[in-house]
Amino acid sequence: MIDLRPVAYVIGRILIVLAILMVAPAILDWRAGDPNGYAIAKAALITGFVGATVAMATTNALATSLDVRQAYLLTAAIWTILPAFAGLPFMLGEPKLRFLQAFFEATSGLTTTGATVIYGLDTLPDGMNLWRGMTNWIGGLGIAFIAMIFLPLMRVGGMQFFRTEGFDTFGKALPRATDIARQLLYVYMILTVTCIAVYSAIGMPPLGAVVHGFATIATGGFSPYDSSFSGFQGAGEYFGALFMILGSLPYIRFVQLLNGSATPLWRDSQVRAYVRWLLTAVLIVAIWRVLTADVAFEPAFRESLFNLTSIMSSTGFFSGSFPGWGGLMLIVAFVVGVCGACSGSSAAGLSVFRVQVAMAVVRRQVRQISNPSAVDPVKYDGRTVEEDVIQALIMFISSYILILGVLSVAMTLLGVDLESSLFAVWTTLGNVGYGFGPLVARTGTFIDFPDGAIIIMTLAMILGRLGLLAILVLLLPAFWRR
Repeated sequence: MIDLRPVAYVIGRILIVLAILMVAPAILDWRAGDPNGYAIAKAALITGFVGATVAMATTNALATSLDVRQAYLLTAAIWTILPAFAGLPFMLGEPKLRFLQAFFEATSGLTTTGATVIYGLDTLPDGMNLWRGMTNWIGGLGIAFIAMIFLPLMRVGGMQFFRTEGFDTFGKALPRATDIARQLLYVYMILTVTCIAVYSAIGMPPLGAVVHGFATIATGGFSPYDSSFSGFQGAGEYFGALFMILGSLPYIRFVQLLNGSATPLWRDSQVRAYVRWLLTAVLIVAIWRVLTADVAFEPAFRESLFNLTSIMSSTGFFSGSFPGWGGLMLIVAFVVGVCGACSGSSAAGLSVFRVQVAMAVVRRQVRQISNPSAVDPVKYDGRTVEEDVIQALIMFISSYILILGVLSVAMTLLGVDLESSLFAVWTTLGNVGYGFGPLVARTGTFIDFPDGAIIIMTLAMILGRLGLLAILVLLLPAFWRR
């Protein structure tokens, strides 16, 4: 049997931190004279009490090391238990969501999906919009950082946690996981502060700059406005695209950059492919728009750049009329959304790295048709990819496509139209947050989806954030018997 005490102890400590973070939006509403601040404070008290109780009850777990099974369980627990408490402000305060909706909203925030069931964000209390942005920022890399603080207390290096997160440290740029976490947090905060400062400089109101800054670097997509970035066309779209790209690059490369080595970032084939594929998609859609809609190239390019960057980086912002373009745009958006951004960032999807290796495998199979006896190893970035890695990668991609199809069909059985079903699963499984389809068109949110569909989308967000196999392995009886 698995000793659950170490897992419970870390969860308890994280809940305490979550409660402390709720104080900031509560104070913001108190200072504005909004009674919503008391609702958030109540949620903080409940969260802190539960966290302190669990942590104190399992303090003896400090003498127990965390093994790999416990690390997997901890990872799954973080993304399933924390949303229940992070959603309390949405239930106790405005907009007074039901539990299922609040759990969906909090899961969307913490998994950095960006899908929402709240319509009327412009009239939501400032503290609640700040909390939404904070859940994005916490979920980007913050939860991993918080866990890394407590894991060393339990005499575990912490690399298990990074592995269960699907986090690629690319050869350990620093010798210990705690050192990696510390410098990653440093990079994360620098990018966030810089993004907020730039947004403020181009004219965003203070709350909009902060929430958008949190959500951009976390590739989360929560906005305090129903129109998202539509009110900041021009410079807002260009700078938004830039920071979304930065937020979806491997953070370990920024750590190496801070340590005086810029070469790994420029030579990373994943980074180069990501930028190349994104710009290709943007040009295709922009030129198609110019040829078919008789619009000027610059606005077509700008809207395509911002929105496709938002989709491929799995952020979820939108601007202008892009969601209604349809046609070729939907095909391109679907493809780049499935591909996703870079492994080792807060972005989701298959990841450019996996797609690159899969394409290399396909090329090898094609070559072997003409020359079956040739020894033709798959290489990535000049290094041979082992066959067991290839098999695991193919299984991951196959599972991703299978789950995308199964959940889409399941949603249609609940009465949701095919387009809305397919793109709802696409956007939640890939943590994209971008909605398409008749059910999304009215409000730009997922408020019109039935409860059964909300459950399916919530499950898809968790599966997408954990990399599918990290949570599916928990369903195997053998995992619990060992």
